[in-house]
Amino acid sequence: MRVVHEPAEGDGTRTLASDVEVAEGLWAKFRGLRFRRSIPEHYALVFEFSHPGRRDIDMLFVRTPLDVLWLEDERVRQVKTLRPWIGFGLARADCVIELPPDAADGVEAGDRVVVVEGEDDSTG
Repeated sequence: MRVVHEPAEGDGTRTLASDVEVAEGLWAKFRGLRFRRSIPEHYALVFEFSHPGRRDIDMLFVRTPLDVLWLEDERVRQVKTLRPWIGFGLARADCVIELPPDAADGVEAGDRVVVVEGEDDSTG
């Protein structure tokens, strides 16, 4: 699985993450990336929801900064870098993706971000 970014301006695509995990179930969604000492460079944790709604992310017990994308219908609604322990973000979404810091550089509201099956060597 990969997380792929397609800018709204149409400047091609790029892989944001090639090591993708989906948080399935209430406990996995609550735990998220809490208590982990580090996050691999090309990693993403994806939170999928059955319908759009207000989705919040808190950084309590998260030890590293995260780039977070809030998506609705595969379109970026908000991009935010959250600080360890004290960061908080909230936006409407049907999918939230957590990435290592700086992984979402260049991603902007209105861009398309999709989770696709398969692997790709063009991470960057």
